[in-house]
Amino acid sequence: MMGRTHALTGVLAGLLVGRLIGLDTLPELGPFTATVAGYALVPDLDHPSSAATRMLGPVTGLLSRALRAASAWLYQHTKGPKDEPGGTHRHLTHTFVFATVLGGICAVSTACWGPWAVVGWLAFGLLLAVDRLGTLTLVAFGVGAAAWLPATLNSPQPAGDALLCALDQSTGWLGLAVAAGCAAHCLGDALTESGCPFLWPFLRLRGETWYEIRPPRWLRFHTGKRIEQWLVFPAVALGCAAAVPGLMPQAVSLFTEIAQAGGGGLR
Repeated sequence: MMGRTHALTGVLAGLLVGRLIGLDTLPELGPFTATVAGYALVPDLDHPSSAATRMLGPVTGLLSRALRAASAWLYQHTKGPKDEPGGTHRHLTHTFVFATVLGGICAVSTACWGPWAVVGWLAFGLLLAVDRLGTLTLVAFGVGAAAWLPATLNSPQPAGDALLCALDQSTGWLGLAVAAGCAAHCLGDALTESGCPFLWPFLRLRGETWYEIRPPRWLRFHTGKRIEQWLVFPAVALGCAAAVPGLMPQAVSLFTEIAQAGGGGLR
């Protein structure tokens, strides 16, 4: 998948997972969803020309080189007799193990170092999401800020203390958001022709340790081609709209009123 499609699948995953963990309002879902969208781009740090790799220049470039080297080393030491040559792109960072470990590192670091670690993880995810989705991500964070600001102004606490409290509350879901974003990326890539070894090392088939899961051939598509641009991306966008709390019922009600008004005019 291309970067913007990955980011949008992250939005959909954030909306769905957020509701499952009890984030039922837009001010709660907005920051969580934007964070998931950003980390849905992280697995492609194993590609030298991906959006995530290019985002912060030499910083993310160095991180990409380290991840590619680690992936190649792990692949060479674990591949089966039928695994193909390679081992960098769509290997280590495209697994359930990576998503879980990165989410765990996030959870532990934010629990140990508090608001400063939270800011770092949030900022990195936000930068990634804004790079691919632009103002949509800022709107999502803005919704949360718009709800937080009035409460802060009316709070007896100083604004700084209230902000630290809000950041501290984010530690409850930040690790999950990171893991969910990485997992959403992998599941998206699993729909493409190349597939994705998401279940490494648990799934080993036909002599392949890094077995790429993928759907039947007629459901696969090529990355960046017309199917992704004109079918997959719009379908995910529609799914996002359907997952926003209250949006679809309001839209249906609005269209019904418009249709009724039009019908009345025709009579």
